[in-house]
Amino acid sequence: MEIVNLHNNNIEFFLNKEDIVRETADQIMKDFGMFGIEITFSGNVENAYHELHEQLINQISIYLDRDYSRLMAVLYQVDITEKEIAKAHIELPHYNDLEVLAHQVIFRDLKKVLYRRYYKSQSEE
Repeated sequence: MEIVNLHNNNIEFFLNKEDIVRETADQIMKDFGMFGIEITFSGNVENAYHELHEQLINQISIYLDRDYSRLMAVLYQVDITEKEIAKAHIELPHYNDLEVLAHQVIFRDLKKVLYRRYYKSQSEE
């Protein structure tokens, strides 16, 4: 297995694989759940990005207004950097600030899943 070359504009390719989608959704639910923020996933792989993206936009919006420190703690847990956010703004000009943040959560957790799979496959060889 090769290390994955994931970019903001090729995320959909990786979200076509059911097992990767489920692992990514699980990772998002785990990261947010650690802070008492519920994210759910219906299991509909074909609509996964949209479903998760919409929920994340809503939750980020709520916590941006009500509990900024908790939101920052979640984003720290997910490991999203300001540099990655700035890059995503450039690569996704049709997204507003909330949409970019939500996208970056999905992007980063997908990256975690792919790296975990890569390193697991390396240890099995």
